Amino acid sequence: MSVDLWYPATGPFDRDSLLDWIVGHAVPGLERTDRETATTVRLLDVGRQVAVAARLEADGVRVRVEELAAPERRRLDELVRRWFDLADDPRVLDEPLGRDVLLADRVRARPGLRVAVHPDGWQAALQTVIGQQVSLAAARTLTGRLVAAFGGDGQGGLRTAPTPEALLDAGEEVVRGAVRLTRARARTLLDLARACADGLRLAPGEDAAAVRERLVAVPGIGPWTVDYLSLRALGERDVFPASDLVLRRAAGIDDARALARRAEAWSPVRARAAGHLWAAAVSSPRAPGG
Repeated sequence: MSVDLWYPATGPFDRDSLLDWIVGHAVPGLERTDRETATTVRLLDVGRQVAVAARLEADGVRVRVEELAAPERRRLDELVRRWFDLADDPRVLDEPLGRDVLLADRVRARPGLRVAVHPDGWQAALQTVIGQQVSLAAARTLTGRLVAAFGGDGQGGLRTAPTPEALLDAGEEVVRGAVRLTRARARTLLDLARACADGLRLAPGEDAAAVRERLVAVPGIGPWTVDYLSLRALGERDVFPASDLVLRRAAGIDDARALARRAEAWSPVRARAAGHLWAAAVSSPRAPGG
């Protein structure tokens, strides 16, 4: 039997910007998204893989899932609140950003902006590495091929992501051929899988400095990937991927080092500054939840 669970957002809730991010990053096989109904369906690991249907509403998120044991429910609550960034009031976090000349208009346009943390850090890493130097649409397609070839069957017709061990067992050439990656990208993907199989965990609560050190040690992973995963997989609040092309264009500062220096003024909420710049770059202002 399934149950409906309600997760209210603290403060205003910019449903549409959050939906833009979810739909834009949805991987075929791993997720089913419907912009019209503001719904996303995917598997979440609550101690086992369960299918979760989440509908974004004007002031929070409604989740439909099978009945869970108490420890599984606690894990689901944690994942959902972090995934949709529901716990904190964005007005409080954005107060210093709203006084910055570069961000003031963006903050006023989206007072309920949320900065999502991917519910599965390994999946986020797969898509991020595969997506290096290609468009977001291409990254979704390539990651979907990886899931189709090396993932598993899950509830509700969804697929599970391939495990690090599954990719290592397949080997670089098989992965490269199935997904149609460059040799360099396939090698980086397998090196990342090896690091994760050896104990690297990409999840909130991990030692962020230690994770960054291990990621940088993977050949083919540079500052942008490390910063992006620190934000979207580890949930770090004071990280800013200054080398990101979209952020540089949105800020009007082409040099990554110059943008990083400019972003120092946005500490300790630089991730929110990045979120506002990204949102402004990909969508027009809308009323929260509208």
